[in-house]
Amino acid sequence: MPSLFDLDKSNDFEVECGVDEAGRGPLAGPVIAAAVVLDTSKPILGIRDSKQLTHKRRVELAHCIRERALAWSLGRCEPREIDELNILRASLLAMERAVEQIDISLDVALVDGNVAPRLNCSVVTVVGGDRRVVSIGAASILAKVARDEEMKVAGAKFPNYGFQHNKGYPTPQHLAALKLHGPCSIHRKTFRPVAESLSEDGSMNRTLNVLAQ
Repeated sequence: MPSLFDLDKSNDFEVECGVDEAGRGPLAGPVIAAAVVLDTSKPILGIRDSKQLTHKRRVELAHCIRERALAWSLGRCEPREIDELNILRASLLAMERAVEQIDISLDVALVDGNVAPRLNCSVVTVVGGDRRVVSIGAASILAKVARDEEMKVAGAKFPNYGFQHNKGYPTPQHLAALKLHGPCSIHRKTFRPVAESLSEDGSMNRTLNVLAQ
């Protein structure tokens, strides 16, 4: 596998696509991946790991990325698919779906992490890639912003859980709401806190009530 230095100095790869995902850790909501082909003639200052940016700055950069990139796309896996596949396989599938929608021919996909999705081009995995490779950083920003916006909508639809604030992550308030109300239709039923809430006495009745919303 070539190093980042080799990739930066080589002319073997003319069209590079950065790939990253958001949402592996939450108890609810989809996992969303992004694929981005940046235009080197239109540099965007400030791109880095989305987790190191404020929400306002992520939104600003996401707008610039969508405006200036040669191509970008999003892919996703729903909570049901996550339960069926497991979160790792679902994350890889979301990445595959994102890259499939890129409408230009790719030489290489640079993917955050150490497990490669199955793509119709060369793939290089980069641990910590969202901090080290600008195209992966751009993908991390698009995926994070898209998912956060979706969870804000989910917060209005399922007001018991505070999704607009916790984005589905297991905060103390989220866990308390899960214990009190049981899971809703976008919870990942195979994740331990959600599975435990389903096994508690009376939780199935609460779940049926919530799912009926």
